[in-house]
Amino acid sequence: MNLAPNFPDDHAMHLLMQLLHEELGLPERKTISLTTSINFDLGCDGADARQLMEALEEQFAIDFVDYDAYRYFQPEGFDVFLKRRAKGRGEKVPLTIGMLYQAIKAQRWDTQELENICLNA
Repeated sequence: MNLAPNFPDDHAMHLLMQLLHEELGLPERKTISLTTSINFDLGCDGADARQLMEALEEQFAIDFVDYDAYRYFQPEGFDVFLKRRAKGRGEKVPLTIGMLYQAIKAQRWDTQELENICLNA
């Protein structure tokens, strides 16, 4: 695995990368950066996404205040309620390694704050 220059090198990031490797498998030849999205770049979706987010909550004690899985991931199987999508659930938004890292450090998921910090970096 290749890490981008200036990639954080602390205990929280090491644990996050270990978890991502165990849950998703990380590509050997692709450079991983804070802007790498787990849903688009790494192909995480459905049951894998649910399992990963549950593992993050358990391992890092993140309070998922306003986390909305449909904002980032396709649902598992058929969801009859998708016909009535909530506002902002149409196009998926990248969920980046940087967002996960910031949530771990803050021990809190604040969608607007994380997306503003990480997607506008």
